[in-house]
Order: sequence, then structure tokens, then C-alpha cells
Amino acid sequence: MTSWQALADEAARWRDAGRIADLWWRDDDAVDASPALDRLLAIRRDTDAPLALAVVPAQATAALAQRLAVEPEVDVLQHGYAHANHAAPPEKKVELGLQRPAMMVLGELGTGWLALERLFAAQALPVMVPPWNRIADILVPTLPEIGYRGLSTFGPRRRPEPVRGFRQINTHVDLIDWKAGGRFVGEAAALAALVEALARARSGQGEPIGLLSHHLAMDGGAWDFLRSILATITTTQGLRVRAARALFAS
Repeated sequence: MTSWQALADEAARWRDAGRIADLWWRDDDAVDASPALDRLLAIRRDTDAPLALAVVPAQATAALAQRLAVEPEVDVLQHGYAHANHAAPPEKKVELGLQRPAMMVLGELGTGWLALERLFAAQALPVMVPPWNRIADILVPTLPEIGYRGLSTFGPRRRPEPVRGFRQINTHVDLIDWKAGGRFVGEAAALAALVEALARARSGQGEPIGLLSHHLAMDGGAWDFLRSILATITTTQGLRVRAARALFAS
């Protein structure tokens, strides 16, 4: 059985159960308009797949805002504040950790949100995407207190709402193998991760499954796969790509 056939078979299981699997697409580390961003947006238009773009507030430019203003199917999420690592080796990289006072971290996030509101207006969603997909557990309950309504990291979530009324919707399939120098993880590995995540969601509570891309870091293989997988999902019965705006509002 090919990896693509395994995906088709999993979609058939959703259809046979009278269900539709919700997927979504998040791309991280956006800061400026660029040829790579144009390539990403071209795939979005060609596949008609809604895109959630995680933008770094401290580095976001007016040129990026102008470029996205004509892309109504793109939602902007907040990617931390400056994407700065505050962990000392050998700790894993983290911006939203406990290395600094919580009030300092939250103050930066508030400043970042104001910047996103100013640049992107209603296109920006109060959803936090922690850099490196890491955030200290103790900080999560404080996010809705300062206005955020959602959180997105990586991997299966423990619960749909870490705090009542505060949604967590994660990504599950990263197209880049960071441990191997940042190259494409490979078609077989990406499809296997996707099929596994879909099967887990089907047997559980139907957690939305997220594809994770990084337009500033992808090689040719990752770009080709991104186009292929989005085209497949958007034309396969039993699967659909939802907008972040809809998922976090549900």
C-alpha cells in the first residue's frame, strides 16, 4: 500500500462513518513580504485552502500587512513576541518560558498584540502560537485573562479547552525535519504522520489536524509536497481544510 493510498483509505473510513475530518494549515515565522511568501500565497490560491499565518509581532513590517490585505483567506495569528530564545543551553529553545518574570512575558505579548491589531486589523486573531511550540504550563491560564481566545502548539492536545472558553487547536505534521538540518521530512514520513493523526482523531473527539509549513525554510521537496497534499485534501471526500477563524470560533 502506498502512503497516498493509506490517506485515501483513511478518508474513506471517515466517509463510511458519516463524518468529515477537519484539517487546517498553519505557516510559521512570517515577518515581511518576500518571494517565498508569494510562493506560499500562490499555493493557497491554487488549492483554495485557507491559511493561518503565524506572524512575529516585533519584526512584522508594513509591507507584510499591505501584502496580506488583499488575501482575505489568510488569518494572522500571533507568533510570540520577538521569537527570541531565553533558555540557556542545554535547555530547549523557548520564548514563553519561566526564565523571566511572568509579568514581563505577558507585557511583551500585550505589546505584540497591539502591533498586530495596528498592522492587520480584523485579519488578526487573538490566538497565541508560541515560538518553537513551547509555552510554560503556568502561563497558559493567563492568556485568556489578557484577551487571547486560543492557543496552537504541536502534537496531540490534552484537552480541547485548557481553560474554559479558551480553545487549543494544534498542528501535527511538520514538513521540515529540523534535526536533519532543516530539509523536507519526506513524503512517506509526512503522510504517515497525517494518517496516524487522522486515525487518532477519528477514534477520539475529532481533533482538527494541522499541517505546519515554514515558507522561509522549505526546500523544493517540501514545497512540492505542500502543493500536492493541499490539492489532495481539498478534493477528497471525507477531508476538508477549515479556516483558523472558524475553528477557533467554534
